[in-house]
Amino acid sequence: MTAFETAIKAAQLFSDKKGKDITVIKITDVSSLADYMVIATGNNSTHVKSLADEVEYALKEQGRVVDHIEGHRTESWVLLDYSDVIINVFSDEAREYYGLERLWQSGEAVDLNEYISD
Repeated sequence: MTAFETAIKAAQLFSDKKGKDITVIKITDVSSLADYMVIATGNNSTHVKSLADEVEYALKEQGRVVDHIEGHRTESWVLLDYSDVIINVFSDEAREYYGLERLWQSGEAVDLNEYISD
């Protein structure tokens, strides 16, 4: 599974599980950190955790094992690091506070219209 396929699969899973404001940013040309950044918002702390758990489980079923997890004990954000793809799930407040879209604005936003429906 390529980095792009992993990012799109995560976006689709977020969409299926009612995640909000799903964004995929290609950061290959602007960072050595990863190839893609995936960002989504959950409705509350339980939803944030369940979105992260669902993505981790589904990607593991497809052979992608997460390298590192941050924030799983917090109530506002979870980061799943797959080396080439970094997946972030936030509460509304945490997403606004961290402003990842601003931080990665020099990356290339991936058009998700053909992959997910709102």
